[in-house]
Amino acid sequence: MKFGVIIFPGSNCDHDAYWTIEQVLRQPVKFLWHESHDLENSDVIIVPGGFAYGDYLRTGAIARFSPVMEAVGKFAKGGGLVMGICNGFQILCESGLLPGALMRNAGLKYVCKPVHVRVENTETPFTGNCRPDQVLSIPVGHMDGNYFCDEPTLGELRRDRRIVFRYSNSSGEITAESNPNGSMDNIAGILNAGGNVLGMMPHPERASEPALGSTDGFILFESLVKAGMAAVK
Repeated sequence: MKFGVIIFPGSNCDHDAYWTIEQVLRQPVKFLWHESHDLENSDVIIVPGGFAYGDYLRTGAIARFSPVMEAVGKFAKGGGLVMGICNGFQILCESGLLPGALMRNAGLKYVCKPVHVRVENTETPFTGNCRPDQVLSIPVGHMDGNYFCDEPTLGELRRDRRIVFRYSNSSGEITAESNPNGSMDNIAGILNAGGNVLGMMPHPERASEPALGSTDGFILFESLVKAGMAAVK
């Protein structure tokens, strides 16, 4: 299964994702420059976390116009798997591939720490190896992670089980105290209507090896490989 990791000017987590896929997951992976329309026959696209040029205006507002995002949009509409992490989540929302927006954190402070997220839906290509209501420990690192959408959209996300991760405590309870950024309904990750595009604020690539203090994030990458293998059969 071939992965493509996008590089934007200013990115700082693209190499983390690349390392996880190549060295830990042991799958083929290519870097994709933001000015290219060529996804190089990738089966999964990772829109990585960190930063993208133009974030000073609004996170993801300029990066969404990169030629590669036009290609990603066509890829997603064709059913291709796309995972946006942190800044990647913001870019996917700005691009219209996911609903809602990521606003400045409640408290107006940068948040960088391990958090707990509860898996709300295991019937996705990204969470197929997870257990229902499993609690994962994965780090966050963001200033604009406060997810917001209007009430009709929130209703659709709930009804269609498109909320994939919610911030919780270590026991899986959804509490205000466990919400690191003020996100509506403790949302930490959502799907598009087609179920093939995921946006999430926590960084699974930063929780994919024992040396990092947690391997909980690696289960998402394993799930993607499993989903890809099942699609080939």
